[in-house]
This record gives sequence, C-alpha cells and structure tokens, in this order.
Amino acid sequence: MYDPFGMPDPRPVEPGEFPAWDEALALVNRDLATLLPEQGPLRLMALPSWEDEESQDEHVYVALSDGRWHGNDLPPGSDATPAAALAAVAEAAQDTVLECLWQVWPECTEHRLGMHPSRGAEGGDESGGEGGLPVWRCAGGRDARNPEHVRAIGELDPPYRPRRVRRKERKRRKAL
Repeated sequence: MYDPFGMPDPRPVEPGEFPAWDEALALVNRDLATLLPEQGPLRLMALPSWEDEESQDEHVYVALSDGRWHGNDLPPGSDATPAAALAAVAEAAQDTVLECLWQVWPECTEHRLGMHPSRGAEGGDESGGEGGLPVWRCAGGRDARNPEHVRAIGELDPPYRPRRVRRKERKRRKAL
C-alpha cells in the first residue's frame, strides 16, 4: 500500500502486553456493549514512533474493532495505576467512538446527554488518583431536585427501550 506520509503500519496489541490498559479496556468495553450492542469491542493498536526510526517506542491507541481510531495516544505512564489507566482508556475510547462513529457515547439515559470520564466521588486528582476510580459523569441535572448522575465505568445501565421497539425485536427474532 502506498503511504504518502511515510507512516509505519499499526499493529494490534497482544493481550497481556499492557495489562493495566487491558483491564481498563475490558471495563470500557462492558459499557460499550451495554449501550451500543451492535458495535464490536474496542481494542488497542500500537503504532511505532515515526520521528525516530531507531526508537523502540510505540504509541498505543484505543481503536474500533476494525482498527480505526481518533485522537491522541494513551499517555506514557498512564498505566502506572489502575485509576490512571482507566481514566486514559475511557477518554481515548470516548474520542474514538465520537469521532469515528459520529455518535455520542456514553449517553445518560435520563438526560440524553453525553457522559464524561471524571474522578471518582471520593476525591483525588483528575485521573482518579488517591480517591476512587474514574467514573462517567452526566451534568444534566444541576439543581437539588435533579442531581447529576455518576456511574462507575463498566457498570452503565442499559437504555430504556419503549414497548413498541421491544415488540418489533421479538417479532424479528421469531421470524429468524
């Protein structure tokens, strides 16, 4: 294949190569399967450094199942703690889904707004740090009667489907 920019070919990351990112990606993929069941699981792709051909450094990206990705690579060292790895993978996954599929994900089922990775309820720094693990946060409700929603990454609820949609799905399955 002709590559006018001279970029090296990406390769799929083998399971276990980056264990912290693998565990984080498993949680994020659980949420992807819950809210976008028709979409295949996300995966990690590695791209050798193109600045220095002698370097062994690779840039790791969160990609769709077909290998496409969008956004920055996972920051070096973000796999040092489970909280940092989960924050980095969740943010990269959200960028990839949003830009490659042109779809807001994850979406708050009550407010119909996008949720964003944020530090856990226990405090700590922006990547989870000393507090809890990162969470998905919806800022849809900004008052006491309608508070914001916080859901643990990997534990999103399935969206509510109206009765008519469920009936159509049952009929379609019976026809198969």
